[in-house]
Amino acid sequence: MRMIFALFLAAGIGLAVVAVYMAQGQMAQFQAERDHYAELQKKFPRLANVVVSKKELKYGQRFTPEDLTIVRVEAAGVPKGAFSTIVAKQGTPEAKHAAFIEGETRPRAMLRSIEPLEPILAQKVTNPGVDAGIMANLQPNKRAFTIQVNVASGVSGFLRPGDRVDVYWSGNINGQPVTKLIQPDLDLIAIDQSADADRTAETQIARTVTAQVSPEQVAALTLAQSTGKLTLSLVGSRDTEQVGKIEIDRNQLLGIQDKQVEKVVTKKVCTIKTRKGSQVVETEIPCTN
Repeated sequence: MRMIFALFLAAGIGLAVVAVYMAQGQMAQFQAERDHYAELQKKFPRLANVVVSKKELKYGQRFTPEDLTIVRVEAAGVPKGAFSTIVAKQGTPEAKHAAFIEGETRPRAMLRSIEPLEPILAQKVTNPGVDAGIMANLQPNKRAFTIQVNVASGVSGFLRPGDRVDVYWSGNINGQPVTKLIQPDLDLIAIDQSADADRTAETQIARTVTAQVSPEQVAALTLAQSTGKLTLSLVGSRDTEQVGKIEIDRNQLLGIQDKQVEKVVTKKVCTIKTRKGSQVVETEIPCTN
């Protein structure tokens, strides 16, 4: 009986030792896997929340929080102006990056068309309660100014809201025809009566374009439009170079150089006439004035 008890005791101790050994091995394996995954996680890019649209939204279409959802993207790839939360309480840090403030019932409107799951950007939507249009496109302290154009001055109908243009003035200065750059890099916010940058209609020749300008530029453009002819030049989307002063007159255009006219000074001669008999004699004398 004692022999059987001793055998069972030895067997139990042996099994316990084996179990402890196996548990230690398993724990070591789990720890190694954990450390491996931790190292991999360090190499993974950091993710961030981005608010996107659940459906396609067209220019001018209104949307509410129910039309939005959140996706996770690489933090380094979050576009400028993206929202990180759909709704947040007023006054909280999250409110700065929220598409809507808690309690806000007014919808926002699209300034550009977007596709499903495309990020909602602050610069492509209006404020709550504001519909799309010129008012929604105007930045603080800016004004809308309309310029009359035709097929030649309006870049042959290729202008769209959101484009940038240089404005050239052509007129006469001191009787000499001159063309000069007067307003570089103006933002266009409307073409004729359309502020839709995504319009896909067949190209048409615009009669007017509306630019976003400062009050001082309004005065300058008004004077320029009444004293000469304005021509627009489309600025490329990748063009970041600052344009300097540009002015050219007819002589510069044709390569004509002004000739220096030499003054010929004629000596003044004073004379006096005297009569000697029937003969008149003219005698030179010093001039007194």
